[in-house]
Amino acid sequence: MEINILTLFPEMFSGFLNESLLKKAQDKGLLKINIINLRDFTADKHKTVDDSPYGGGAGMVMKAEVIQEAINSGRLSGSRKIFMCPSGEVLNNQKVLDLVQYKSLTILCGHYEGIDERARSWFDEEISIGDYVLTGGELPAAVLIDAIARHIPGIVKEAGSVQNDSFYDGLLDYPSYTRPEELSGERVPEVLLSGNHAEIARWRRKEAIRRTLERRPDLLAKANLTELDKELLEELWQTST
Repeated sequence: MEINILTLFPEMFSGFLNESLLKKAQDKGLLKINIINLRDFTADKHKTVDDSPYGGGAGMVMKAEVIQEAINSGRLSGSRKIFMCPSGEVLNNQKVLDLVQYKSLTILCGHYEGIDERARSWFDEEISIGDYVLTGGELPAAVLIDAIARHIPGIVKEAGSVQNDSFYDGLLDYPSYTRPEELSGERVPEVLLSGNHAEIARWRRKEAIRRTLERRPDLLAKANLTELDKELLEELWQTST
């Protein structure tokens, strides 16, 4: 997959993209990331990318013509274009899985008071990472890229770890433990030490349902539950009453 990042602050990505799985993915050729400086598409010597809003008001607005020049440069042809902004569709795992299907994505990082409204029509969709406002779109873009990368085949060594992640099947993840068996008087659940893989799988599924029921019942209401899931949910209801 190829991801193009349209940004006014390219250095913000230098550390993030050169560590951990994202670095390995690029080294292996599984993921190509192009950081494109929007200032390279300005027409004046001061590389002006923003201007005051018509009608007055606080703050500055990113100029549509700069964004237009970047999009029409020929480097982004055929790429699905995404604008990161607070008013976009809130990111979830299904959206991530949808975006993984594309060979090329282009992400615009907004700044200031936003972009000239005329530029919005040049993007296929707008995405938000939550109901709050950040200084710019660089951090949201980084979140989106990281979430997408985990689902590209070959990037995460053990595919099962991705499939067991929270939200992958509509539920939160089950609890995990490692050595030592006892810490500050609290022991690892005996079932995990039993070696009975069927019982371990059942326990993990039940705990995933329990955690989702307690913390995000809204997710449980929308999850596509199996007959076993319904049986485990019934057991949880019985023990809670």
